[in-house]
Amino acid sequence: MEPIYSGKVREIYDISDKYLVIVTTDRISAFDNILPMPIKGKGIVLNKLSNFWFNKTQSIVMNHIIDDRVENMPLFFQNEYFRERTVMVEKLRMLPFEFVVRGYMFGSMWKAYDNGESFCGIRLPNHYGLAQKLEQPILTPAIKHDIGHDEYVSMDEVESELGTEMTKQITETCFRLYKMCSEYAISKGLIIADAKFEFGQNRQGELVLADEIFTPDSSRYWDAGSYKVGVSPNSFDKQFLRDWLLNNKLNGVFQYDKVPENVLIQTEKLYNECLDRLISITEC
Repeated sequence: MEPIYSGKVREIYDISDKYLVIVTTDRISAFDNILPMPIKGKGIVLNKLSNFWFNKTQSIVMNHIIDDRVENMPLFFQNEYFRERTVMVEKLRMLPFEFVVRGYMFGSMWKAYDNGESFCGIRLPNHYGLAQKLEQPILTPAIKHDIGHDEYVSMDEVESELGTEMTKQITETCFRLYKMCSEYAISKGLIIADAKFEFGQNRQGELVLADEIFTPDSSRYWDAGSYKVGVSPNSFDKQFLRDWLLNNKLNGVFQYDKVPENVLIQTEKLYNECLDRLISITEC
């Protein structure tokens, strides 16, 4: 069986007119390139975390998960490689936007803010420092592109495309998801600085949460104990790997095939620590 789509991390298989199977691999990307070496067990970490959060947020919004047991999937997926990294999901009509709730001044928003620019049509007061918590979280949408960077847009553009009611529902859902899950995370010593969401519509036209949620690949997790405004926080994602690549360019070129083993191992440890902090053994 061949996937119908192979992305930077996930592979998607079409198994019926109603369902897809999504496999989360151990691949890791940086600066829009997939590294030649994987991060051991990364796909399992991402899948466990996403499933944990999907289950925890069912009271807020429906999600696309049908089953995470390979025993209930086609025979092709019933082997050890696919276990714990594979889900069967509902086929949806995916919306053309992704939505990022930002609770802290960081990343692309910080770059725009530091340059005195608005971001996704939003202009914030001029008293924020790097990584500072916002007075209120904001929602920043982007148009999804398969190749290259996503394109940031304003909520007015989303409303023009999706309509007022759908836009309102998405906005309220995103903020509720962020509030619930960031409060849970802080109780575990983690700050969720931002979180990306993708949605689709089922056959009844209902809004359904899809893709992945609150994983280290789709959210920024910071260590609450060492967090300080004005300092780039310690994070539980691939930033450690990205920093090595940035600091070890050769003639301005990223050395994707030269990443040392200790950097890969440390990146693996960061992903696993995020999982261990958030989920107890009994919840796995």
